Amino acid sequence: MPKIENGKIEIYTDGSCLGNPGPGGWAAVIHHGDETVEIKGHEKESTNNRMEMTAIIKALQWVRENFPDELNKLKIVLHSDSNLLVQSLRQGWKRKANIDLWAELDRARAWLDIEWNWIKAHHTNEYNNRADELAFKEATKAKKGQK
Repeated sequence: MPKIENGKIEIYTDGSCLGNPGPGGWAAVIHHGDETVEIKGHEKESTNNRMEMTAIIKALQWVRENFPDELNKLKIVLHSDSNLLVQSLRQGWKRKANIDLWAELDRARAWLDIEWNWIKAHHTNEYNNRADELAFKEATKAKKGQK
């Protein structure tokens, strides 16, 4: 079981799509204590927004699976370069598409203490850039039909 120091987990997520729609990839870089975990995946056909949402969902599911006894003590700081998602989660913007993923995201984030942060894409943050790199590689795998 991973350890948590100071009750804080920091997550950077990103999604990538080669065409919109097209082959897509998602990734998350998760920091807890002095450890960093990278999770990633892809889909044969998706959209940018679906991959951005999937990255967040998968990251929160990872937290739930790895820290089931500490969920009420955790502070999660989640960074995404998707302004649409961050503002929808912070400000309650209307959800017009991807209703299936919104429902899954709501389940994944239920009762968690999450701070939603927008971060500029392709800028100077090494962890956001790493999530972007992983998501793009996953989208490329999807395009080539790789597992």
